[in-house]
Amino acid sequence: QVHLVESGGGLVQPGGSLRLSCAASPSGRQFKRYDIGWSRQVGGEREFIASISTRNMTIYSDSVKGRFTISRDNAKNTAYLQMNNLKPEDSAVYSCVSGEVDSGEFHPIGVWGQGTLVSVSS
Repeated sequence: QVHLVESGGGLVQPGGSLRLSCAASPSGRQFKRYDIGWSRQVGGEREFIASISTRNMTIYSDSVKGRFTISRDNAKNTAYLQMNNLKPEDSAVYSCVSGEVDSGEFHPIGVWGQGTLVSVSS
C-alpha cells in the first residue's frame, strides 16, 4: 500500500475552481504501481467521484463529469483533481486512496485519508 495525503481544499465561490492534490508520503516509490481514486463525503455518505489508472485511464461519476479532471504525475508521486464550475452541492471532504480498477469500477485497496475540506459558497 501507499500512504496518501490530501491538500488544496478551501472556500470558493460558485463557479470557481480548485485543484486538489493527493501526495504519497513519506516514500512514494510505490505510487506509480497503483490506481488512484477520489471520493467526497458529506456526513456519513461517501460518494466515488473519479479514478485514474496506472495507464492514465479515467473514470468519473455523472455528478462531476465534464467539470472535474483527474490526473497524475508519477515523477512527483502526486495525483490531482482539478475542479471547475464548482457548485454549492460540491461542498464536502475530499479524500483519495490507492486501489485498482476492475471491470470499469474502482476498488479501494488502501484506507481513505482524512481528506481536505471544500466549501462552495457565496
